[in-house]
Amino acid sequence: MKSRMERSCITNAEQLLLTRGVHGSFLARPSKSNPGDFTLSVKRHSEVTHIKIQNSGDYYDLYGGEKFATLAELIQYYTEQQGLLREKNGNVIELKYPLNCKDPTSERWYHGQVSGKDAEKLLTEKGKLGSFLVRESQSKPGDFVLSVLTHEEKPENADRRTKVTHVMIHHQDGKYDVGGGETFDTLSDLVEQYKKNPMVEKSGIVVHLRQPFNTTRINAANIENRVRELNKVADSSEKPKQGFWEEFEMLQQQECKLLYPRKEGQRPENKGKNRYKNILPFDTTRVELKEVDLDMPGSDYINANYIRNMHNEGRYAAESKVFIATQGCMQNTVIDFWKMVYQENTHVIVMTTKEMERGRNKCVRYWPDSDSTMDFGRISVKNIEEQNAQDYVLRELEVLCVDRSEPPRTIWHYQYLSWPDHGVPSESGGVLSFLEQINQAQNAIPGAGPIVVHCSAGIGRTGTIIVIDILIDIINRQGLDCDIDIPKTIQMVRRQRSGMVQTEAQYKFIYMAVQQYINKIQKRLDKEQRSKVKEREYSNIKYPPLTNAKQKPNAGSSRASSSTGIYLSICLPVCLLAQRCNLAIVKHYCSYCHYFIIII
Repeated sequence: MKSRMERSCITNAEQLLLTRGVHGSFLARPSKSNPGDFTLSVKRHSEVTHIKIQNSGDYYDLYGGEKFATLAELIQYYTEQQGLLREKNGNVIELKYPLNCKDPTSERWYHGQVSGKDAEKLLTEKGKLGSFLVRESQSKPGDFVLSVLTHEEKPENADRRTKVTHVMIHHQDGKYDVGGGETFDTLSDLVEQYKKNPMVEKSGIVVHLRQPFNTTRINAANIENRVRELNKVADSSEKPKQGFWEEFEMLQQQECKLLYPRKEGQRPENKGKNRYKNILPFDTTRVELKEVDLDMPGSDYINANYIRNMHNEGRYAAESKVFIATQGCMQNTVIDFWKMVYQENTHVIVMTTKEMERGRNKCVRYWPDSDSTMDFGRISVKNIEEQNAQDYVLRELEVLCVDRSEPPRTIWHYQYLSWPDHGVPSESGGVLSFLEQINQAQNAIPGAGPIVVHCSAGIGRTGTIIVIDILIDIINRQGLDCDIDIPKTIQMVRRQRSGMVQTEAQYKFIYMAVQQYINKIQKRLDKEQRSKVKEREYSNIKYPPLTNAKQKPNAGSSRASSSTGIYLSICLPVCLLAQRCNLAIVKHYCSYCHYFIIII
């Protein structure tokens, strides 16, 4: 028999997974029936499965099978080895997305689930003496660890190297401490105390917390607090520029590590096909034109790169969509552009610039006027219709390859017109609506190829749009409680095309767009939750169902006489009509008052 507390924990875990998770979402929680053990709860479509995890004191396991030193390693193993975790009947239990608990603080020195080994690597490679971070404990889930870059234990006059010192932070009964002594209400209070009053190791080394080693990882649902932190004005004791500027500058400093070969764009025969002579595609990810004259040098070249969502190890994410990021067309590249669109089976083109801005050509028009047709080499393009929305123009184009007996293809051309000449849009709602329409069009076409995105150079606005869409995709797949890392996502797309996301303003705009999207989803979930609560309240009222839909209710029954007030408050007015009429045609069944009704 489960205790009341255990049943409560199971209910809470199920509610979290069912309301905030997706298929494959999972969480691990302490077991109340067996202190020290854990329970792994997994959402599987509309149900939740619970799996016991044993902590023997020497290792973690699933009461048999593989054994692990930490809970995190056990979870990682079964997440990576899909198909190993099964029910007794052989059905596979998929662990896909962790449903992360809310971060205990929005401070940027909190790194969440980073391991001790990774913390040491970060601090020794990128930190300074006194750099510190706080992370979750992997050996004692529920506790935390303060990792600090300190001196090694050597005499003062010796050449002392640095090492990383780890200090366990205990979390019990809502309080934090480092083992005896003062307790604190929050992690922030604890860190502030030891910044002012350094700790001393048993060896006598003083542990100074001089500067935080900030993370860029955030729990998506916590983005509002992170934006608030990044918007803070630095006080006089801190660096004059922090927040968004500091994060973007660190990102810019990593650019030198992403210098991949760009030889094809530098060839003499291809130089004239580049809108800007130094903005060239990486050879590793460039789009190569096919069915071209191989005797003509450079015939397979176009200034364009594939952009895919990639994991940290360099593997492509299996479920992600593919983009092509390219420059705005020039007179001598329009034919190649349409070759690429047709070759890649693209059905959606996204243009984020006007043809002319501030008197300069940003992109040659590569589509015909409405209700007209133009030929671009072997590709014939007809403009079927143009629709003007508030921020963009949507064109329906019909594309045909004249030397192939293939039916014409419909291509949707979205041109965003509200991006200002300088900077970024004043608010992100228009861009989010724009992306929503783009994705609806893409998803409605089975087997559609990559979405082609371009501005003028194909890196600034193009990169901003693609990064926002990638982050939204991650949130949609993994749920609001997933981890996202905006700088790392930008770095990931920069590995595929140089210079993606050009300015601090564009960088900040990505944060604002993701924050607005999450707020919208959160409001929708809250509304759905309130609606479910309302339904549960109404379901407590029990009414006997009618045995005959045509039967007129007994006007003298206690139900009819005593429940009229309830009907008025919770049912459509037509339900009242249904009680008083002999209805011969059944159109709808009201689950609240159990009457078959029609709309008159």
